[in-house]
Amino acid sequence: MREVVTGARRIVVKVGSSSLTTAAGGIDEQRLDTLVDVLGGLAGQGREVVLVSSGAIAAGLAPLQLRRRPRDLATQQAAAAVGQGLLIGRYTAGFARHRLTVAQVLLTVDDVTRRAHYRNAYRTLRKLLDLGALPIVNENDTVATEEIRFGDNDRLAALVAALVDADLLVLLSDVDALYTGSPADPASRRIPLVRTDADLDGVAIGSAGKAGVGTGGMVTKVEAARIATGFGIPVVLTAAPLAAPALAGDEVGTLFEASASRPAARLFWLAHATAPRGRLHLDEGAVAAVVARRKSLLPAGITAVDGSFAAGDPVDLVDAGSGTPVARGLVNYDAVELPALLGRSTPELAAALGPGYEREVVHRDDLVLL
Repeated sequence: MREVVTGARRIVVKVGSSSLTTAAGGIDEQRLDTLVDVLGGLAGQGREVVLVSSGAIAAGLAPLQLRRRPRDLATQQAAAAVGQGLLIGRYTAGFARHRLTVAQVLLTVDDVTRRAHYRNAYRTLRKLLDLGALPIVNENDTVATEEIRFGDNDRLAALVAALVDADLLVLLSDVDALYTGSPADPASRRIPLVRTDADLDGVAIGSAGKAGVGTGGMVTKVEAARIATGFGIPVVLTAAPLAAPALAGDEVGTLFEASASRPAARLFWLAHATAPRGRLHLDEGAVAAVVARRKSLLPAGITAVDGSFAAGDPVDLVDAGSGTPVARGLVNYDAVELPALLGRSTPELAAALGPGYEREVVHRDDLVLL
């Protein structure tokens, strides 16, 4: 038995589109009800469950008479707008059999990278769990643009697990484990345990499956496992039909062992959930201050600015000498106003432009080393 599984009190479970829907689109009610019964049983044991569920876009295909997952963003958003309601309605009815109230939580990257939004997301999920509800999380596909997307729900699940300080992340898909090669190849063997990245040397990791309703694949699941284990959360990867034995602690699927420590949650999100909107080039002194002394970034240490960004956006801090990103942070100035401030001290800026300019470009509390 896997004690990290049986001893987990707060569990995040992610299920993919291919495990919930038919290839033609629409919800597979039998598959969904089977998963609901497993998770309802966990909640009945007094364990806290957060479900990260794909399937909104796939569920909206058939009602909109779409034969396959659309490639353009507008049609994806339209399918999500139709499918999300169908999906949450089915979950509501299913969990009601277990006397459980479900809550729909739709997130975008902005909700977890800007400080006020992040705190609100944390408080909402924490309160839902305290009230005995079962949060069902998905990316807000209806409004998310290409620039503010998580990219796939495997990554979202890992980040949600960090947000709620979970004890375990379970990734459910249409493949029963991680294999050394294609699961269809008789020469491939199941990898029961991954302790470090070294255990993945020589492993061929595939992309999205043939069904065509999902966006991930094994590569996104392995990356999600890296993210979660880096936060100190063990991960079990297996097929949706094996959810019950996996959550009972049976040695099915693949277990990724967790690292020994956990970084600060919001900065962990900043490192893994965001894409930089620009680059700030730092001189040698600024690199040393940010990296070695963990100081805030001031205008005096910046030599150049790249990109188009607004105050509050994530930017990479780059060593001007090597061009290597050394940190990522939330910038306090717009791209258009920052060049005029470079190389000047904050007292000088305050005297010339007013007290509002006596502030850091990136505060150390909004900065994570890469």
